[in-house]
Amino acid sequence: MRRPRLLIPLLLVAAAGTAAGASAAPAPGAPAAATPLDRVVPAPAAVRPGGGAFTLGSGTRIRVPAGSGEARRIAGYLAGLLRSATGFPLPVTTRGGADGIVFRLGGRDARGLGEEGYRLTSGGRAVTISAARPAGLFHGVQTLRQLLPAAVEKRSRQPGPWRVAGGTILDTPRYAYRGAMLDVSRHFFTVEQVKRYIDQLAQYKVNALHLHLSDDQGWRIAINSWPRLARYGGSTEVGGGRGGHYSKADYREIVRYAASRYLTVIPEIDMPGHTNAALASYADLNCDGKAPPLYTGTKVGFSSLCVSKKITYEFVDDVLRELAALTPGRYLHIGGDESHSTSHPDYVTFMDTVQPLVAKYGKTVVGWHELTGAHPVKGAIAQYWGRDKTGAAERQRVVDAARRGTRLVLSPADRAYLDMKYDKDTPLGLTWAGYVSVRRSYDWDPGDYLAGVPAGAVLGVEAPMWAETLESSANLEYLAFPRLAGIAELGWSPARTHDWDAYKARLAAQGPRWDAQGIDYYRAPEVPWVGR
Repeated sequence: MRRPRLLIPLLLVAAAGTAAGASAAPAPGAPAAATPLDRVVPAPAAVRPGGGAFTLGSGTRIRVPAGSGEARRIAGYLAGLLRSATGFPLPVTTRGGADGIVFRLGGRDARGLGEEGYRLTSGGRAVTISAARPAGLFHGVQTLRQLLPAAVEKRSRQPGPWRVAGGTILDTPRYAYRGAMLDVSRHFFTVEQVKRYIDQLAQYKVNALHLHLSDDQGWRIAINSWPRLARYGGSTEVGGGRGGHYSKADYREIVRYAASRYLTVIPEIDMPGHTNAALASYADLNCDGKAPPLYTGTKVGFSSLCVSKKITYEFVDDVLRELAALTPGRYLHIGGDESHSTSHPDYVTFMDTVQPLVAKYGKTVVGWHELTGAHPVKGAIAQYWGRDKTGAAERQRVVDAARRGTRLVLSPADRAYLDMKYDKDTPLGLTWAGYVSVRRSYDWDPGDYLAGVPAGAVLGVEAPMWAETLESSANLEYLAFPRLAGIAELGWSPARTHDWDAYKARLAAQGPRWDAQGIDYYRAPEVPWVGR
């Protein structure tokens, strides 16, 4: 017998679910209906609703395969998320059984799911999450969270009931790279603040955290061979605050915590421009041998390492060596943007000299898209931050590099930059790339954004957050939410699911969840927020 086909296009299911929901409003006083399977952000690849709902109860166990420490750790993470609001013990066990929350690694149900995909099946007795790899289990857990009532995110006991709609979700990512960048140089963010952001990113299946660790206003990572970089160069920030930096132990803790949420940390040392903090720390890095003062403003493009000096490359080699030793991920980002004080020949010389140093320490080089104006090495990744109206010649350089094998991460500033203001009334953020509404940040397709780029050249998307105007986690979250969720969906969900009207309804349902988590998100007027 042929097995029935599972894959049902999400848009058809969403349309059916909308029609059913319109005629099936709960009676007054009745428990709220379980969240439909197609209400998830990012949109799943395929859903098949049907069958009885699963109800989480006081006797529910989380069952994991014996011998998988990773599955057991993820189960413990899930139990920790759910215990406060439900009040249930939710023990984790390796004893077999077909009831409760069941994790499965490998086997028939995991075929074709790759490194990060999962299958979630819900019925009257159990919710089963199957995956080929632990990352898939983790992403399935994030989906399960969204299928439970938003109150499950609260840290105090809530009344329930805790129901999960019946049916099956089959889900795999569109792009391998789904990133977010956090600028800790303009304003410093502590280890705990970075961890909080990592948890928020993980909810939406983001798998890369790009840390912008150096800029004109601050150097944020301890380098033993050049100790004044962090001690002096990291002593201030925009506006003249205290600044700060990460010790090597701090950085390792961020890397460890990110890995526990299946995010890879990608450190960036921006150069040859955006280097005033380094130039102020060591006079020999300047062509005239004179150290400039520390800088606490917000201008760009005025600083440059001295390309002709031997000590410059000794400095770069030492920094990359120490940073590579701290970073288990495959990527090191060398910046390269807005090097207005570096001549083009010097820029090419610098980039052509520094890229092999990254390879020397076993890493893959990443640079902002200006790297394509030099000679990207084989395997290099260029991060495109141009705008819709970026000049044709500049865009063509990027397209040509992609055709020659350079892979691209797309972060168009007037679409994906989370630090841009939503509109003229937004109290935080910048405007140089224009206003970026929630719809504008969502309504573009990475697959055809740069005409002429081969489809396979797009590695993924990233949502940068520059911190000139951000001084707290609350500031960060106000600009990230709700736009972060849309960029995450562009990276994860199939192109055929892309539809603003359907998305804004799913996004609106995230509001109560963010309320429960204490996220002060921007209530965008184009989104029909639930309960607002």
